[in-house]
Amino acid sequence: MPSVDDWINNPLGIVEGIFAQGTGSPDWEKKVLDYFKDKMEENVSRTWVPSLNDVPLHYLKPNGLVRFRCLVQDMFAPEFYMGVYETVDPTTESKALKCGKYKDVTECAPVDFNSRKAVTSERQTFYCVPIPGESAWVKENYAGSSQARVVPSTSYTPNRQKRSFEEDEEMDSQPQRQRETNAGTPNSADFRGNGDSRRQERGARSSAASPVSSPLDLNFPLPGEQGPACLVKVYEGFESYKVNDTLEVFGILSVDPALSGVNDEKEASSVLDPMETEEEQRAHSPPASLVPRLHVLHIQPLQHNNPLLPPAASEERRAFLSSFLSELDSVRSELLKYLTHVLLGDALAAEYLLLHLISTVYARRDVLPLGKFALNLSGCPHSCPYTERLYQILQQLVTSSYRLGMSLANMNGARLVPRKDYVANRLVSGALQLPSNACLFLDETQLEQGQLDATGVRNITALGNVISWQKVDYDFSYHQMEFPCNINVLVTSEARSLLPSDCRVHLQPQLTPPDLEEYLGAVQAAQLPSQLNKYRTYLSVARELDYNIAEEVTKAVEDDFVDMRKDDPQSISAEDLHRLLVVSRLLSLSFGQTSLSRDTWLRAKNLEMVRMNRIQQQKCANGNEP
Repeated sequence: MPSVDDWINNPLGIVEGIFAQGTGSPDWEKKVLDYFKDKMEENVSRTWVPSLNDVPLHYLKPNGLVRFRCLVQDMFAPEFYMGVYETVDPTTESKALKCGKYKDVTECAPVDFNSRKAVTSERQTFYCVPIPGESAWVKENYAGSSQARVVPSTSYTPNRQKRSFEEDEEMDSQPQRQRETNAGTPNSADFRGNGDSRRQERGARSSAASPVSSPLDLNFPLPGEQGPACLVKVYEGFESYKVNDTLEVFGILSVDPALSGVNDEKEASSVLDPMETEEEQRAHSPPASLVPRLHVLHIQPLQHNNPLLPPAASEERRAFLSSFLSELDSVRSELLKYLTHVLLGDALAAEYLLLHLISTVYARRDVLPLGKFALNLSGCPHSCPYTERLYQILQQLVTSSYRLGMSLANMNGARLVPRKDYVANRLVSGALQLPSNACLFLDETQLEQGQLDATGVRNITALGNVISWQKVDYDFSYHQMEFPCNINVLVTSEARSLLPSDCRVHLQPQLTPPDLEEYLGAVQAAQLPSQLNKYRTYLSVARELDYNIAEEVTKAVEDDFVDMRKDDPQSISAEDLHRLLVVSRLLSLSFGQTSLSRDTWLRAKNLEMVRMNRIQQQKCANGNEP
């Protein structure tokens, strides 16, 4: 049996061995996939595979097996490759069949292009980026659970223990002369420029013309994101994946220097599609040292990116859920106390914030997304950085998030909606290209007087569409293409938000600490890491529970609705009933209940009554508030 070193360090050897044994057999490809799928379904074995998310590229073995936790940012047109080809020995003229699958470059021996045994196959290329807005605690937990042992690649000699992706990116944006000073010699920097003197000369000429060379746009949806982008080559079942899917990909890492030179060498044009423009080549064939290729052996779609939960559909997962559900009620109580302290003693606002954090779109009926619960938390202090600190606290609980300060400059300048670039033939990302269940924190307390320009109006409209319809209309110039999303939107504001929401809670602080920032810092610091992990697990588990309403409960709810409208038909509308049903559902799930009970229905009614009374009181107090 192949050892760990074989299937992780030399997966191509495994592939070629199976190919050699099954030459002429149509099922050799299935045997390859089954072999690696069996390995990846073992949770311990998965942790042995080094991750592109955690390990710098120059520490990874070329042609070794790696994994990548990512979001599909774009999909390129299918490409053809030589799945099987025949080589000819120039000395003996003997022929040999070779496997071209999972490779970017064929072997150097002369290839018989007229061979009848050659097989041309098709593969799909996904442009993948790290999951946008992924929280620091998620990255740390995934990295901490890794059992992979990596050493610096032989093509790179580090002068210190480790270099991060962030430092790599800074190095790439420095002038050529400065890079040489930092790295020692031009050829010592990871895989770029190995013997490629013409490319170095071109970089030097570029540096002479500009003080800082223009770095490659890795097309991350969120500003300030770090990490590797990757061209993921998918061979089977690629039609089942779509843009914005989150995946964990296991594949063979390809950083062949021949690929790194494609963008700069005129002679390399024969490697690429001659119909592509220079801009397309730059977007679709970036240097492999910056955007490595990953040839997929196994893909695991991610329902979530919470590292504290075992893999889906496993015995370990079922046992874990059964155990955790027994303490879910106590964890809920502790989390509610924590959120109450964070919201300055407002228990009602804490209750609704908890329900918001476990909400998700579970189904769609025509254009209506079911399960969403966009929350407007009004009454937030503006005189101190309360909302910024609130976001930092929520960041420690959710798996991915993004905070957008709704200042006039941001609204008029932010790129929220992805658009199609027809020149480079790629999808240019925007900040609303977020993973499922991401928390979008809209800080309206930063809003000031001024005029929205055309971009600002489009951005406000896009945010409204996300909140109301859970969709983003991508800009394809001549038309708009609708992409469904599943984003939890929390709007913090002083008065009622100008954006729509499913529910509004006006904050009523019960505490007035002399130093609000110091108080919130103390509340946050009081939470032990083990306690935070329970909260994080709770939010993911509660969101994944199934839910239904028994027929008798449905009848009781209908009767109750009729009774509420008897005395005053204006007291409750169909929209109010829908919100009440959503609150009831979330309240049930928050207690670990998978069906609605009479007690939970009455509790939801009471919550809504208290909330509406508070808003009515606020309107009377302000007089002019809408």
